[in-house]
Amino acid sequence: MRNTAFFLAGMLLLLLQSNMFRVFSWVHVPGLVPSLVLPLILFMGVHEYSLARGAAVAFVLGYGTDLVGIAPVGLYTFTYVAIFVLVRAAGVRLAAQTVLMQVALALVAALVHSVMVLGLIAIFGRDAYVPRAIYAMAFPHALSTAAIAPIVFRVSRKLHAATSTAPHVEAARGT
Repeated sequence: MRNTAFFLAGMLLLLLQSNMFRVFSWVHVPGLVPSLVLPLILFMGVHEYSLARGAAVAFVLGYGTDLVGIAPVGLYTFTYVAIFVLVRAAGVRLAAQTVLMQVALALVAALVHSVMVLGLIAIFGRDAYVPRAIYAMAFPHALSTAAIAPIVFRVSRKLHAATSTAPHVEAARGT
């Protein structure tokens, strides 16, 4: 139930993300559009979701991002699963409960994600000019993703609580 809810929330965030360029069209800073799906994947990684299920949700959301965007198929699929596994491995040491920690985690993860994407495009891309043309977008993208991360974390936390399998207090009391 929880994985389905996060998958559907991720798809809604992906649809919202695909239309965010209209919101930021008046600002002429390339790469300022945030990634709304990345903080959701970070939330799943930090909150100790099952490795197989979390990676499967990250895989499907990455594949959806590949299909909606103009990226080569498999690029975001691979990088979202890799980011989930990295954050999951470091999740024992991270406590993304405060807004400052959520912003810092999203900023670092977005920068790592951008470096991964640029590296993969440089290695496997057909056109050598593409990484040089888009590397300047990495930092504004990471900043905007970090700025929006606390909102996505708050929504994810409410979704996590709504799909919890723990019995409610009223049910435990017998009322």
